[in-house]
Amino acid sequence: MGRVNDLDPLASFAALLTDEGRALLDSLDAYDPAQELATATRLRREHPTALVSAALGQARLRQRAVAKFGAEDARRMFFTPNGVEQATRRSVASYRAERFAGLGVRSVADLCSGIGGDAIALARAGIQVLAVDRDPLTAEVARANADALGLAELIEVRCADVTEVDTAGYDAVFVDPARRGGRGRIFDPEAYSPPLSWAIGAARTRPHAALKIAPGIPHEAVPEDAEAEWISDGGDVKEAVLWFGTRPGTVGATLLPGPRSLTGTGLPDPAVRKVGRFLYEPDGAVIRAHLVAEVAEQLGGGLIDETIAYITADEQRATQYATAYEITDELPFSLKRLKALLRERGVGVLTVKKRGSAVEPEELRRRVKPQGPNAATVFLTRVAGAPTMLIGRPA
Repeated sequence: MGRVNDLDPLASFAALLTDEGRALLDSLDAYDPAQELATATRLRREHPTALVSAALGQARLRQRAVAKFGAEDARRMFFTPNGVEQATRRSVASYRAERFAGLGVRSVADLCSGIGGDAIALARAGIQVLAVDRDPLTAEVARANADALGLAELIEVRCADVTEVDTAGYDAVFVDPARRGGRGRIFDPEAYSPPLSWAIGAARTRPHAALKIAPGIPHEAVPEDAEAEWISDGGDVKEAVLWFGTRPGTVGATLLPGPRSLTGTGLPDPAVRKVGRFLYEPDGAVIRAHLVAEVAEQLGGGLIDETIAYITADEQRATQYATAYEITDELPFSLKRLKALLRERGVGVLTVKKRGSAVEPEELRRRVKPQGPNAATVFLTRVAGAPTMLIGRPA
């Protein structure tokens, strides 16, 4: 093959798609990063140096991508560093694609498509996709991924500015604006690329739309004609989505795997009450969606503090939206008292959770030096405004 220019990302990526490049990548399927120097030295005897560098970089990215895409897809797909970081997790993308399909959507313009994570999920749900990204390398990677996964007939990739794309021929649009800049994460929705106001305008032109946004978006920034959904996966909040053409004004939390979905009913904040036998920690999506009151009503419980999203109750009830703990002790905050209690009970495995406390879990563990065969969970929090330690175990 010809000389690979490692200063030209497009040329380097194109080299990976040649027969030689693909064979080299396949040989790195079980690549061990700890052996990179030896591996690179061996491969450079048979392949151009720049191609070896590109292949090793891709092998590293594929290993990072396993957590989001699963091993089977990750080993066939192509990535960029930003693409791995910003791509939607497969479980979340699949859930959203199924929701689009359930709305009767047969075609979607995926704007700011990145390396194609959402486009792949949409295509697998039987939906025709136009995937648009303005970065030439990212667009080429998305095209290669559609081909590698056998979805090229359902995914058209276009390198263009999304604000100049005509979406009139599509049932829906999905917009995932860039929320990172040169200085890191962007918190102002109008500083997204493109701005959230533009994305909302694009959403309103089609029968259905979904806009992926940061989960920290203020509720007052949600348009009245949108449905707001917060999504968590395995207990970690991943994103918020504004849906158009669905249920205007609705607020919901969806927990994956499942999905398990909770919809707001407009309940007032729960009353504050003394700590009961059980403490419930609502899922992060429930908290972000401001649906703690709905869970508290299910549990017949109240809050331990008006500003803290822990629910307490005297009896244990089943819930899909919170984790239950049985509380054995309630103490004013004191490292000395906590250390003595843990020593008395032989606690060596200590899980530290905090909400409303400035104490760092690792610092607390270092200070109390837990030792012994038993396990416990300590909550560093506030109860009726006072710094408090709640000790217990999963119920």
